[in-house]
Amino acid sequence: MNFTGTPMDNRLHIGSILVLMGIVLAAAGLIIIYINRIPYIGRLPGDINIHGKDWSFHFPIVTCILLSIILTVILNLLFRR
Repeated sequence: MNFTGTPMDNRLHIGSILVLMGIVLAAAGLIIIYINRIPYIGRLPGDINIHGKDWSFHFPIVTCILLSIILTVILNLLFRR
């Protein structure tokens, strides 16, 4: 970030960053609310599920890898210059 401009330019830049952060937080909130309606998230083949007598452990490794690949492609398309 370059804050060498006038104070009004700085406020405009900071304000636009805050608005973008609000949009990202709202989108993340909606995803968290509706994640159970997305089929197969967390239940893909390769996700680790271990059940004991009084405990269980779940680690969605394949889901994490798949989401990472999808987000990498989307962000590379959005921020390509």
